[in-house]
Amino acid sequence: MIRTRDDDAVRVVTIDRPARRNALRPEDLTALRTAVAEADAPVTYLRGAGEAFCAGADLDVVAALDDPASFARAGQRTARAIADAETVVVCGIDGAARGGGVELALAADLRVATPAATFAEPGVEFGLFGAWGGTVRLPRVMGEGDALDFALSGRVLDADEALRTGLVSRVVDDPRSVANAIGRGKPDALRAIKRRVRDRRDDGTQEEAEATAFADLVAEHGDDIAATRGV
Repeated sequence: MIRTRDDDAVRVVTIDRPARRNALRPEDLTALRTAVAEADAPVTYLRGAGEAFCAGADLDVVAALDDPASFARAGQRTARAIADAETVVVCGIDGAARGGGVELALAADLRVATPAATFAEPGVEFGLFGAWGGTVRLPRVMGEGDALDFALSGRVLDADEALRTGLVSRVVDDPRSVANAIGRGKPDALRAIKRRVRDRRDDGTQEEAEATAFADLVAEHGDDIAATRGV
């Protein structure tokens, strides 16, 4: 079950299956994709209910799949919706993130952990691997060496090691406070920054798009910019 609540500049999206450690079924992936794609708030804050962030795919569902590739593609579409959302997606991780839970977090713009957060890709222990875009995003975020060590070993990273490897950007007691702080930025500036940083085109094309976006923002916020001179 996916719950949403709009709170000023932040849409809070909660994965709410605490009895199953927020493991995801196909219908949950669809609902999560919709909740993020339809967000009007400048920032979306993604969290899990209870003592875990997300255990990934519901293995009871996986064991009964007639078309495993379809389920993998559904997870990929949801991760892509998070990565491509107009809103800035901040993932607050408190407790366990496992398998697909890590992969969805990888798609977010910021991953902010509490000291109680832990991370693992345990699928290798029973013959699987992360197929919701994890093999694509993991080396981009952690670097190839740490990504291979993390995925091949199945070992658990605590919050401090996740911070060291770049898997998370901050470790704080209240990740929601980070989402709130980002939400105080100008929405069009937030969108422009996200688009430019996530642009995968060649350097020259990216730089031209960056200059254009900068000019658009100066035109839009010229009065505010002038008011800050000398501050």
